[in-house]
Amino acid sequence: MSVLVEACCASVEDVLFAEKAGCDRVELCSAMTLGGLTPTVGMVREIKKHSKIPIMAMNRPRSGGFCYTDAEFEMMKEDASALIAEGVEGLVFGILREDGTVDSERCGELMRHISHESMKLPKRVQTVFHRAIDVTPDWRAALEELIAMSFDRVLTSGQVPNANDGAQTIAEMVKLAGDRIEVMPGSGVSRDTVAKLVKATGVKQVHLRAVKWVDDNSCKNGPNEIPFNGTGDPETQFAISDQEYFQQLISNVS
Repeated sequence: MSVLVEACCASVEDVLFAEKAGCDRVELCSAMTLGGLTPTVGMVREIKKHSKIPIMAMNRPRSGGFCYTDAEFEMMKEDASALIAEGVEGLVFGILREDGTVDSERCGELMRHISHESMKLPKRVQTVFHRAIDVTPDWRAALEELIAMSFDRVLTSGQVPNANDGAQTIAEMVKLAGDRIEVMPGSGVSRDTVAKLVKATGVKQVHLRAVKWVDDNSCKNGPNEIPFNGTGDPETQFAISDQEYFQQLISNVS
């Protein structure tokens, strides 16, 4: 059985290469070095001009946890409206309380907001709870809450940094979820391990970022080397989707 492959992308070019590789869907983010934040409307608009691949847009206002201020939560609703208006097929978000449990009140409010905005369109916008579930104190209780709120899907690494190491927990999530919510592993998924992971967990879809580096030498012409990104990554390169890598991974699960 073939497995749906979702590519994590952070630019127009990222998406186009992932689509050419045969990926089925993309999660679209900005600021990938921060774990992925909300993409711009301009990025979505430009992608929609050139691509037909379904877009799951991240809705995350900042890095550093998932318990948001009132202003940040209002921004999430505004961003949801703007992204839906641009035609995204789904929104990816997760809101926790300070104790790490799912903030069902705010998640539910955002779900209702998304549903209301979707009524303006001929299609329903999907909702995905991201890896915030991996830092909840009780993933079983969290999963049941997401099911009760009618989330379509949850992204997880099995409460450890790498989904391959979390395969047993992911398999337990799949069993508990049944057909009530989709479970999708992400983080550490690779072309070499994907078939084993799928077999061990019983999942029908996987999520990953696969990139290659492209040179941009525009920062090399000044008198001094100056860092701008604060991450230690080189200023003379940027990442784009590795089309060949995705093609090899897809062949391993087809």
